[in-house]
Amino acid sequence: MLTVVDIEYIRRKHYIEGWSIRKISRQLAVSRPTIRKALESGEAWHYTITRPKPCPVMDQYRDIIVSWLELDGSAPPKQRHTAKRIYDRLCQEHGFGGADSTVRRYVKKLRWELGGVTEEPFLTLTADPGEMAQVDWGEARIILNGQDAEVHLFCMRLRASSVPYVWAARHERFEAFLEGHVRAFDWFGGVSKNLVYDNLTTAVRKVLSGHDRELQERFITLRSHYLFQSVFCNIESGNEKGSVENLVGYVRRNALTPVPAVDSIGELNNDVLLPWCEKEQQRLQDNWLVEKASFRGIPEGIYKPCISVILPVNKLSFVTYERNRYSIPTRYISLNVRMDAYTDRLEMWSQDQLIARHQRQYGRNHTSLQLEHYLDALALKPYAVNNAVVVRELPEPYQPARKFLCGSSESGYREFVRILLLHKEFPAQLVRAAVADRLAAGRLTVDEVRQVILNQRTVKSFSAAVVVPDMMAQIQVPVGKPTLYDELTGVEV
Repeated sequence: MLTVVDIEYIRRKHYIEGWSIRKISRQLAVSRPTIRKALESGEAWHYTITRPKPCPVMDQYRDIIVSWLELDGSAPPKQRHTAKRIYDRLCQEHGFGGADSTVRRYVKKLRWELGGVTEEPFLTLTADPGEMAQVDWGEARIILNGQDAEVHLFCMRLRASSVPYVWAARHERFEAFLEGHVRAFDWFGGVSKNLVYDNLTTAVRKVLSGHDRELQERFITLRSHYLFQSVFCNIESGNEKGSVENLVGYVRRNALTPVPAVDSIGELNNDVLLPWCEKEQQRLQDNWLVEKASFRGIPEGIYKPCISVILPVNKLSFVTYERNRYSIPTRYISLNVRMDAYTDRLEMWSQDQLIARHQRQYGRNHTSLQLEHYLDALALKPYAVNNAVVVRELPEPYQPARKFLCGSSESGYREFVRILLLHKEFPAQLVRAAVADRLAAGRLTVDEVRQVILNQRTVKSFSAAVVVPDMMAQIQVPVGKPTLYDELTGVEV
């Protein structure tokens, strides 16, 4: 490439001394087109690369990276590959040994080739250790039981150390909002002085002027228990809590890319998100230890992350919540009970007594039944046992047992009810195993089922080896003579 000195020399030789382009080209060993370009402008110029330069380290992975970037087109926008995630996958899946900076440059070039990218600017915020944590919700896509599903991510990030905590729930209802806080505080082992939120309807009832808010009462109880201060962003000002805003995207790109396939939300939390949080904590270990020492301790007592409602029990011994029905013991029919709704379960209380617990159902028109709630009613109405829904939903071997007894004679109905009533005396798994044992033997009565259960308990109680003390082991017990009994009774031998 010609320098400005070369260009000046060419222009002087041509315009002042009259040298021809051919002569200048021959004397300087420079092509004629280059000479003409120098004569057109006295400024230096740069060559334009018409073909991309080869990159021996990365070109062998080009097709793999392009396929990942193309698949991102059908993935959720916030769960697409970053250069860091591409680097991690190349190392883990293809044994890549180059530098991450090489991957970043190469990915940036590929993105421009595939259509270009835009960069969003961010401002860096800071806080003293233990001063601030930021809270937000985000969404992510997963494969749940083979089906595409959306989960909601409760995200809390410490501002000073940047240590994150992420927990997945099926919804963003208030009970999930409360449980996310409880789980985060327990995992961090303490509480920050200030928690920063946007204007979540789960916490804010009404937005007032400035940063003032009218808060939900249940949120105030959370704040009162853990003794933190809440700070709310201005309307449409997510940048005021940019750390946790970044966290939502960061966890999607690094913990949930590629999209994970799990059998339950619990598996997602325990096997994917929690190990990722622990890994991030280790990566930020130095700053984390400083911030951990500055936390306010977790108060004594238990905070229940739930909402409570009063519900009536109908004549079918159901309470209805969110268009789903849950069974209650029949003795509470026509009374009101208090229901505590957690994210994963529902607890029903009468006064201070827990009377029922159900796994929470999502969707509509589900019915959750428990046999124990209807045993008293079946004792009063034994002929209903054959067609009662709660009985028809029992697992094996109860259905063959029902057909065996209820189809044999009229007394079979009562016998089957008496067998079911054993659930009041013994654990359900023992009753079930004993019914299966007697059904296989072809003899199914309540006395035989009870005896099998008692035999199992006896075997278990004596299954452990008995250790005899040395002093007792040395005692010699004389053996008696049976003929002495004959002598006492006067019987001749």
